[in-house]
Amino acid sequence: MKIEKLLNQFYLNNGLPVNGGIAKNTFNVKLGVFNIPVPNPKFRKDVVHIHDIEHILNNCDTSNRGEAFIAGWEVGTRFYKHFPINIFIFLAFGYSLLIHPKTVIEGFKKGLNDIGIIDLGLSKTELMQMEFNQLVKITQKQDHTKLGIYQLSEFIFCTVISQIFLFFPLIIMILGVIYL
Repeated sequence: MKIEKLLNQFYLNNGLPVNGGIAKNTFNVKLGVFNIPVPNPKFRKDVVHIHDIEHILNNCDTSNRGEAFIAGWEVGTRFYKHFPINIFIFLAFGYSLLIHPKTVIEGFKKGLNDIGIIDLGLSKTELMQMEFNQLVKITQKQDHTKLGIYQLSEFIFCTVISQIFLFFPLIIMILGVIYL
């Protein structure tokens, strides 16, 4: 089945707007029981289809657990090396570590052994016309990577960065209070 058809079905199944909401100026972030509207910048609109295809590739819904797996997977595939979308990736990774750490780690481990969709260098049109089985095949690495010292160091480094991103506003407020 073609990715475009699977993606449209994914949006329908998860109650998401057509095209992942790229026509909207905001999108909602689920924090517990709250849906918080967040600005939807162009750089996010340009790659949201990739994030959504990652959900299909990894058989994950848009629940907090599904997003936690994808956040770990994106860090494992080093999606974070793409600025400025990495800001959202680190925020999602940091928050997900707090609520579903085991799921994030599972996603990270799987991501170590996959090629990120963004790294395939395919246009949106090329992705949409691709058969799902073909995408599965071209995103699998030849060699299997186990969680070793290097990978664990990368995970810890990304954890620290993500927590700084996540708690930056709180850190600024505390420093402001201390300064006063």
